[in-house]
Amino acid sequence: MTLPLDGVRVLELGHIVAGPSAGLILADLGADVCKVEDPRSGDTARNQANAGTTFFSFNRNKRSIALNLRTDGGRDVLARLVQRADVVLDNYSPGALERLGVGYAWGACVNPRIIYCSIKGFLQGPSESRPYLDELAQMEAGLAYVTGLPGRPMRAAASIVDIGAATFGVVGILAALYRRELSGRGEDLSSALFETTVFWMMQHFARVQLADDPPGPRRLEDASGIGRSMGWGVYQLFWTADDKQLFIAATTNRHWHSLCGLLDLSDLAANPRFATNALRSTRRPEFIPQIASAVKLHALSALVALLREANIPYAPVNTPADLVDEEHLNSAGHLLNLRLQDGRTLKQPTLPLRLGQTEWSARLPPPALGEHTTTILSELGYTSEEIQTLHASGAALTSNRMLNADS
Repeated sequence: MTLPLDGVRVLELGHIVAGPSAGLILADLGADVCKVEDPRSGDTARNQANAGTTFFSFNRNKRSIALNLRTDGGRDVLARLVQRADVVLDNYSPGALERLGVGYAWGACVNPRIIYCSIKGFLQGPSESRPYLDELAQMEAGLAYVTGLPGRPMRAAASIVDIGAATFGVVGILAALYRRELSGRGEDLSSALFETTVFWMMQHFARVQLADDPPGPRRLEDASGIGRSMGWGVYQLFWTADDKQLFIAATTNRHWHSLCGLLDLSDLAANPRFATNALRSTRRPEFIPQIASAVKLHALSALVALLREANIPYAPVNTPADLVDEEHLNSAGHLLNLRLQDGRTLKQPTLPLRLGQTEWSARLPPPALGEHTTTILSELGYTSEEIQTLHASGAALTSNRMLNADS
C-alpha cells in the first residue's frame, strides 16, 4: 500500500533530536526526507558520546546530502532543492537560516508553494530569540517542579519536549499541506519547546487558577501526584513477593470491588467509608496498608495475571532493557529491525499510530554523512563535471570525502 505522504519532498536542516524526530515522522509516513548537513560535521548527533544512539534513533528512512550553505555553490544547490520541495524543516538557533540567506522570505521567492517549519525554543514574544533546550523547557514551564520532590525538580528521563514540539510541528506541516491545496501557497510556521510543555501542563494550569489546592511537588511516598487531586483511591506503586514493583490504578468502583475480591479483602469492599473514589481518596491511610500487605503475598507474574483477568489497570515497572523483549511490542509488530551501516541490527519503535492497513518499515538505514549527495545532485540535473566542481570548491561532498571549508 502506498504510504500517506508518498510524493511529498522534505528538506531537513536539523540536528540532534527535535528536527530529526519531526523528519523521522514524515519519513515513516512516506515523505522523501533529505537531510541537508554541513560537510564538516553533519548532524551534531553523529559526534555525541553515546555510541551514535541518538543519531541512529531519529534518522531512518532519510537520505543525506552534504552542502556548505556558506558558499554560493551550496546555496545554489539548496535553491534547486527548494524549487521542487514541499517542506523545509529546521531546528537551528533562532535566525540561523536568515543569517545564511536561506530563510522563508528567500524560500518563498524560490518556490511560492514551499512550507517552512521551524522548531524553536519559543514562539513569538520577548523570549523568542533565546537559545533553548529540552531540559530548560521542563524547568521553566513547571513540569520539572511537579515531577520532582520538594526542592528537587526533576526532568523526565527522555527527550519528551523535543519530540513533543517536533510532533506539533508535524501537525502544523500537515495542516499547511492541506491548506495549500486550497490556497496554492505555502507558509511559514513554527512550534516551540516552551509552549509545548505549557500545553502539557494544561490541567495544572487550570487547577492553579480554579482549585483550592495548587499543584506542588510529589511527596516522597507517591509514585504519582495526580491521583490525589483526581479523587482516585488506589493509584500507586506496590511491592510484590519477589521484590518487584507494580503500579495499580483502581479508578472506578468496579475496579475497587474487583481488586478487593482478588486480594481477599472483602471487608474493605463492604465498608461504607470507602464506598466511592471521593471517599477513598481522602482515607488512603485507612486501607492502603492492607492492600500493600495483600499485594506483597503475590509474585509479580501471578498478580499481573489476576489483574489482567479482572480488567484492572496495572503496569509493571520496566527498565529500558525490559522493553527490548517486551511481549506486546514484539508480537504485534510495534518494533522495526533497523540494519545499521556497519551491519549491526537495532530494534526501534515504530510510529505510535495505526493508520488503516499501513505497514511501517525501515526502508533506509540512518545515512552516512553525504551518502546520497551525488545521487541527489544528479536528480537535480547536475552533470558529472558540475558535481566534481562542487566537490572541489568545498560546496558539497560525498560520504567518503571531507572538505576543509572555512566557516
